[in-house]
Amino acid sequence: MSKIPNQRWRIADSTPEKVNQISLSTGLLPLISQVLINRGIDTPDLAHVHLAPELQKLPSPLEEFPHLATSVELLKEAIALEDKIAICGDYDADGMTSTALLIRALRHLGADVDYAIPSRMKDGYGINKRIVEEFAATGVGLILTVDNGIAAYEPILHAVELGLTVIITDHHDLPQKLPPADAILNPKLLPSESPYRGLAGVGVAYILAIATAHSLGKLEGLTNQILELFTLGTIADLAPLVGVNRRWLKKGLRQLPHSELAGIKALMQVAGVKSESIAQEIDSTQLQPDDIGFKLGPRINAIGRIGVPQLVIELLTTDDPDIAYERARQCENINSKRQQLCEEIQEEAVAIIETKPIPWKQLRVLVVVSENWHHGVIGIVASRLVERYGVPVFIGTYEDKEKNIIRGSARGIEEFNIFKALDYCHDLLDKFGGHKAAGGFSFKAKHLTALEQKLSEFAHQCLIIEHLKPLIKIDSQAKLEEINLNLYQQIDDLQPWGIGNDFPVFWTPNVKIKEQKIVGKNHIKLILQERDSEVEKKAIAWRWGEYFPLPKTLDLAYKLKENTWNGNSNIELEIVGVRLPVEANPTNKLKKAQFNYQGRIYVCVLQESPSELRIRNQQGKVLAISKGDRFGLLGTTRDNAKQVDVTQPHYYKLIKAALMALGAE
Repeated sequence: MSKIPNQRWRIADSTPEKVNQISLSTGLLPLISQVLINRGIDTPDLAHVHLAPELQKLPSPLEEFPHLATSVELLKEAIALEDKIAICGDYDADGMTSTALLIRALRHLGADVDYAIPSRMKDGYGINKRIVEEFAATGVGLILTVDNGIAAYEPILHAVELGLTVIITDHHDLPQKLPPADAILNPKLLPSESPYRGLAGVGVAYILAIATAHSLGKLEGLTNQILELFTLGTIADLAPLVGVNRRWLKKGLRQLPHSELAGIKALMQVAGVKSESIAQEIDSTQLQPDDIGFKLGPRINAIGRIGVPQLVIELLTTDDPDIAYERARQCENINSKRQQLCEEIQEEAVAIIETKPIPWKQLRVLVVVSENWHHGVIGIVASRLVERYGVPVFIGTYEDKEKNIIRGSARGIEEFNIFKALDYCHDLLDKFGGHKAAGGFSFKAKHLTALEQKLSEFAHQCLIIEHLKPLIKIDSQAKLEEINLNLYQQIDDLQPWGIGNDFPVFWTPNVKIKEQKIVGKNHIKLILQERDSEVEKKAIAWRWGEYFPLPKTLDLAYKLKENTWNGNSNIELEIVGVRLPVEANPTNKLKKAQFNYQGRIYVCVLQESPSELRIRNQQGKVLAISKGDRFGLLGTTRDNAKQVDVTQPHYYKLIKAALMALGAE
């Protein structure tokens, strides 16, 4: 029997009435209207704004950010008095683009400006007392943090005590006690409905730069330059592409192919991204976010991970094409090294997991530690392991030669909160931080076994076995005959893609694979035909060589991609998920029954592979239990379901009644 990926599918509920309303109002195809609804854009008015965000009337940032006017005045005063301004940035793409943006802006405004970025390896994240004291010793009068500072109470207090003015610009979560800065700009301080709420650090820096330049009457010659840096940093940081992010990004993406910045032009050249001249040749001036996210962004991020951030700052602030090209080449070389490191560490991690073996299904978390792994890239490897195994991953390496301290990164799945998991283990950790999806930590190596056990204990409180598979989120069912250039063009109108606006995924049942072959580096190329249809489509399944050959008939989940060759365009499928159709899989039989329990009517379904019992009441609430599990899920959908202990008497008796009705008792 052919091997296929072990996945779980989540297909969004269809909403025909809302789909009809949006399609009638906007002219969108029903498939695209459903995609919008799945993103929370569920009225015609919201749909119109999403399609043309520049139509939305935005409140002034000066009205939204309480300390913005103060920050502008402090910067104007420092510039007028010729006080030295020092920027403290961060070593990721957001922090480095933020730093470069404000250096460019402040130099344009006549400021005396310098900067510092902490070392990932020596300092860790954020401003510290050493940097503050170095600033003070060199005559700095005003410190401006970017993409950090909101949690740095002690260093900011130290700066204030030394007589320095401090402006914090950050976007990270708020601590219980805010630092005693002269001004704080953080979108997390704004109401949740504010269009500025989702700004990354570079977005906050952009607002401060624009507001200050506008107040000084010096916007001309600056706006396009810093819009490009905003665009680069926002997408590379995986900020949510909604609100002002979406509005400004659409403009920035139109600007980037015509970049005014020597560094961005050089970076696009070495990365193979379309330049202005190529864009004109193909009659397209729209640079896709993927070109930034998968080409430009990693080349900048790689420097912060395994290189020296000053290289990127010089790349993005120089106006000398020769220097820009040399720095871009250095970024390219370091990114190649980063890719090689990731591949090596991933191979070693998989070998440990498979040969040890690590019982991650039993533990419901995957903890893997080895020596000589690079701290700067293990977070990337953690993400790849999540994609491979569908389980929360905690990966670590030793921080010292004596192997006393382990430093690590964590990446989660949807039903698992990384920060809460780390907090649950706080008594075993020396340091930790992060959010729902990702985090970092360090701990004494002697606590490794205890940490693994406690993480497993936490995981058993929120995960069932069914969660431990890669999740494929699907927008809507489509027929292959609906896949055409018009559909793709409407999809393209919804970009930029990213957090909060994922690229649409469709699915089609009972698709016949007419041809399949291995191409390139372990990819499968296919020709598909839907049952009861003459329509054929080409498709590609990237890095799926281990599943070759795929079964002859499958349900397919896919994205659409445009393939242009010799001036001709056609739409192909990019396979992201497959499953056996129920009727094509005799091992996946369903048993259904209706039964009466304590005067109420229930409907139950027993699925044999994977084994799961679902019991639905008349109100639409479902209890789902996997075979052998103590815990089940209870809710109207898997998204809102809560975990319950099915060994409790009322659940146990209900399950027993269902099994009797099914004849499975």
